[in-house]
Amino acid sequence: MASSADPDASSTPPSAPQPEPARKGVRVVVKGRVTGVGFRDWTASTAESLGLAGWVRNRRDGSVEALLSGDPAKIEDMITRRLPVGPPAATVTAVVPSPAEPVDPSAGFEIKFTV
Repeated sequence: MASSADPDASSTPPSAPQPEPARKGVRVVVKGRVTGVGFRDWTASTAESLGLAGWVRNRRDGSVEALLSGDPAKIEDMITRRLPVGPPAATVTAVVPSPAEPVDPSAGFEIKFTV
């Protein structure tokens, strides 16, 4: 039987702590014809499919606001490729991102009331 001081002992080395995956938060305001066209539902579904957490809501000024939290590359994809197109009935004229604190990934993605 090998002793714990034996370099040939077949014990498993202690696992090093795994770094948490990088998380980023971005608040986005989407302008154009984005209310009354299913934009919130589409945003929530698209964000969830990318594994993002956060929320989306209509604003009284006719824009849609969202908080996207998660993998920086997936947030970038959402902001640069997906939000500018939106659902079929939408016409997006601007996507304005700004930094935000990320949310806990277990929070999921929520559709909030209009503000």
